[in-house]
Amino acid sequence: MTHIPTARPTRGRSGAIVPVLAFAGIVVAVMQTLLVPVIKDLPQLLSTSPGNATWVLTSTLLSGAVATPIMGRLGDLYGKRRMLLTSLAVMVVGALVSGFTSALTPMIVGRTLQGFAMGAIPLGIGLMRDMLPRERLGSAMALMSSSIGVGGGLALPSAAMVAQHTDWHALFFGAAGLGVLSIVLTLLVVPESTTRAEGSFDLPGALGLSAGLVLLLLPVTKGSDWGWASGSTLGLFAAAVVALVLWGVLELRVSAPLVDLRTTARREVLLTNLASIMVGVAFYVVSLVLPQLLQLPTATGYGLGKSMVVAGLCVAPLGLTMMFTAPVYARLSARYGPKVTLITGLLIIAIGYGAGLGLMDAAWQTVVTSVLLGAGIGLAYSSLPALIVGAVPASETGAANGLNTLMRSIGTSVSSAVIGMVLANTAHRTNGLAVPSLHGFRVSFLIATAAVALGLLAALFLPGQRPSAGTQLRASSEEEANLERANQVLRGFRGRVLDAQGAPVARAKVTLIDRRGRQAGATLSTEDGRYTLAVPAKGPYVLAARAAGHGPLASSATHTGDEHPIDLDLLLPGETISA
Repeated sequence: MTHIPTARPTRGRSGAIVPVLAFAGIVVAVMQTLLVPVIKDLPQLLSTSPGNATWVLTSTLLSGAVATPIMGRLGDLYGKRRMLLTSLAVMVVGALVSGFTSALTPMIVGRTLQGFAMGAIPLGIGLMRDMLPRERLGSAMALMSSSIGVGGGLALPSAAMVAQHTDWHALFFGAAGLGVLSIVLTLLVVPESTTRAEGSFDLPGALGLSAGLVLLLLPVTKGSDWGWASGSTLGLFAAAVVALVLWGVLELRVSAPLVDLRTTARREVLLTNLASIMVGVAFYVVSLVLPQLLQLPTATGYGLGKSMVVAGLCVAPLGLTMMFTAPVYARLSARYGPKVTLITGLLIIAIGYGAGLGLMDAAWQTVVTSVLLGAGIGLAYSSLPALIVGAVPASETGAANGLNTLMRSIGTSVSSAVIGMVLANTAHRTNGLAVPSLHGFRVSFLIATAAVALGLLAALFLPGQRPSAGTQLRASSEEEANLERANQVLRGFRGRVLDAQGAPVARAKVTLIDRRGRQAGATLSTEDGRYTLAVPAKGPYVLAARAAGHGPLASSATHTGDEHPIDLDLLLPGETISA
């Protein structure tokens, strides 16, 4: 059953929603960044081999990749706030498990549970779309999307300071405390959205996607350790292809799939997700390279000899700049549209990496590189949810943004594997120790630049959008997107939703149902009552309309397949629906 979209919160309450949801995203980033300062010491801290210690990082990546689209779909079905709270609660439990152990297996279990917090980003974006007024939606989604970088940039020096001066387990207790605070703030400030997707949870689809992602990401993250040509690596890649193909066939046959592959295959969604992978690659390269360059001893001839804390402070502007680009992005997008701001962000990233190739001689130069890259990545990240939101129905926002967040995660994991391999293969061997070389750092920056070029190519082929389009951040709500679709849909139904006196009804939910009883489309009427719906094929349909304060309506109509829309006004009964 599809619920009537939730009413907008009051101005005061909606003003608090944005920082609370953004704080949840920052908490997720903190969780991801926790162990960066102690990566090189993990084998000794856990009394295990370096190969086994990497599972502490890999487990979080894998669970986050699996949980992100699943939690997004569960949020669409059962409530985004409910699933947000669940994600944060599982993260808190995982942080406490890790905080009370120094053994490998419990640590991996704890880090696996912490990875579930990755679902908070798409869930937060979905809540913003459901709750906020149009004029604030753009900058809010931009801030939520950028929070993963903001939190990472701010957490790196903080985590370094904690790791350097206290017991490293304090990192997990701090993360658990932040998670509890985020849960309390969400309970107090964020109302539940009543917007729901139709259908049930696709358990076979969830299991199939989980298996495919694990089989894919496992060799990506461990390929450097196992060998890229080893039987284990190649076998897992082959198994991943088979699993994902079978999963795709299954998803196309079920009526309520976990991921609507037909929607995902739309040009704007597909190209946005491809660009997301490349932005993820670009984001992670700087996070891997600059801290190592800063901390290497000056005796190497190129290392800058800075402490763990100073290195974190030099990289912190990456996250801070991403935070400050959110309001800038909203203004740019309001004038030029999210496609232009995505392209602008990618160009700035390319300039940042190009400049970084020659700015490796002093700590202040790394700060300049961090600022440039933060500005570009902030603009690019902020553009992605607007492009996705404008391309999918409101009931699919959570799942679609979850998939987009997954694409970024795949980009970061691929970046981690490739850059790790490059730095390992170009390292100098000194007294049995592998020391990353300046050549390796520069090759890493070139790889990031190539990834940005591929992302730019995908962005250039995105459909052109006027600033007034529905996918514009300032007006990316369903009723505004409906206006844009009215100018594009030829084959379908259009008209106005009216009350018993003939007055227009705004924000009425209009659902298109095909002859098999399945939903073929859905939209909300605009302020003047207008709606438009495309039909997938000719034949009989039912148009169901609902709105608060009016009785429901089901109207039968047949589309002959003509390449022109059929005009059909929907007259809602006057009696009020009881709560």
